Amino acid sequence: MRVPRTFVFVDLSGFTNYTAAFGDDAAGRVLGTFRGIVRNVASNRGVRIAKWLGDGCMIVAVEQRHAIEFILDLKRLAADVCAPLTVRAGLATGHALLFEGDDYIGSAVNMASRLCDHARGVEVLMPTMQLDRLPEGVEANPRGEVELRGFPGAIDIVELSGVPLEAVVESSDVWAQSPPH
Repeated sequence: MRVPRTFVFVDLSGFTNYTAAFGDDAAGRVLGTFRGIVRNVASNRGVRIAKWLGDGCMIVAVEQRHAIEFILDLKRLAADVCAPLTVRAGLATGHALLFEGDDYIGSAVNMASRLCDHARGVEVLMPTMQLDRLPEGVEANPRGEVELRGFPGAIDIVELSGVPLEAVVESSDVWAQSPPH
């Protein structure tokens, strides 16, 4: 089944070097804190943690604005408690194949992953062409065109920044909703 979704790949940047410098136990504590923050923000913003990827994760949202609110909230909350590590992310929206009931495959998934790989420091990147309506308090800053492995031609991207206004998300039924058109 093909479904419209927004995908976010998140990476705790600098984790490998942190582990080498401070050891496995310290890295485990930071990772545990990070995952706790991810769970809390995901619950508050109505998005689902599709899978953990070591020091990162893949997030799935029915509505793009929930994904944007999630990643900017996560970036802000993790800045203090995960320092000196930072959160970087790639976000993409599109149809994907719901595979074996609990995984997703498709261009939007791949693009979100490649954008996360391309991001540096605390960047949150997404394709300009997929930008819908930004949540209040969020800005999209043009970054120009980039080449992403596996995609033909350059892709114009923006960096998302700002602090989304607080909103209550009823996550109990968000997955049953159809996304707005």
